[in-house]
Amino acid sequence: MANSNHIKNDLFLRALKGETVQRPPVWMMRQAGRYLPEFMAIKEEYDFFTRCQTPELASEITVQPIRRFGMDAAILFSDILVVPQAMNIEVQMKSNFGPYLPNPIRNQKDLDSVIIPDVNQELGYVMEAIKMTKEKLNNEIPLIGFAGSPWTILCYCVQGQGSKTFDKAKELCFTNPVVAHALLQKITDTTIAYLKAKVAAGVDAVQIFDSWGGMLSPTDYETFSWQYIQQIIDALKDNIPVIAFGKGCWFALHTMARSGASALGVDWTCSARNARYLSGGNITLQGNFDPARLLSPPAEIKKMVHQMINEFGKDKYIVNLGHGILPNIPLENAKAFVDAVKEYKSAF
Repeated sequence: MANSNHIKNDLFLRALKGETVQRPPVWMMRQAGRYLPEFMAIKEEYDFFTRCQTPELASEITVQPIRRFGMDAAILFSDILVVPQAMNIEVQMKSNFGPYLPNPIRNQKDLDSVIIPDVNQELGYVMEAIKMTKEKLNNEIPLIGFAGSPWTILCYCVQGQGSKTFDKAKELCFTNPVVAHALLQKITDTTIAYLKAKVAAGVDAVQIFDSWGGMLSPTDYETFSWQYIQQIIDALKDNIPVIAFGKGCWFALHTMARSGASALGVDWTCSARNARYLSGGNITLQGNFDPARLLSPPAEIKKMVHQMINEFGKDKYIVNLGHGILPNIPLENAKAFVDAVKEYKSAF
């Protein structure tokens, strides 16, 4: 169990427990990233996976936004694709293109080369980055660890790159479900071991990102995504709070709410009212500001954030974006978002 009871600002952890708070906590998905000039300076010197694999760099990048804006939680700088890398699947990060996997998994023969690694050996650099980050944070705020959902990882492993439709990933699932499920299970087993190692290294909560869950119909979502996320939640929920975030997965909020997760992420296409209704009204929700809305003037951002908090309610709620922050967001706008939450006074 992480030593969360010593954390000075434990607002985020209290919201995950559903406790009554003065104001909701705030952090932003992808907060350690491309909108920060200090991040861009490191990016110019080191390529993507070097940044992920060098604990000094990963921990520095993790705390950059905290120094600048004082969010209520830090999220470890890393990438969901370090997991397939550790499973013996080559992943490159091409500039102006994104992830590229030269040898996608399309059949049983491809699958045979995929391993369930010793996570402490293959991903030891992540655990080192966690320990360094915890030192830098000095128990001021909690640290979040994360992983991609098995379905989202499968999407990249089978497609070989990003996609608007992930048609090849779906094709594998629907024409060769045996291979698809075997790959999903290998990813699931690896992810459980990986997140358990992160907990042992000191993270205070974990988030599962199902970025491409919304690509699936509700029935296929249950079959190819949710049942694997549920395995991960079951393996971790007794030791650490788990946040499940499925982009475009409003249709699964009812199922997700009964999963044992501590909180559910919501994207900006689902209103606060619908999210509360669909999730049964008892679980902590996180979200759901449209990341592009951070391009609005700061005064307007503040107004919209206060309105958003009033709609979700200040308790059982974590203020966040509905997806990752965009690279072209002005710093003062990011600051307005965080400040709006800190200045929040309940209207009731």
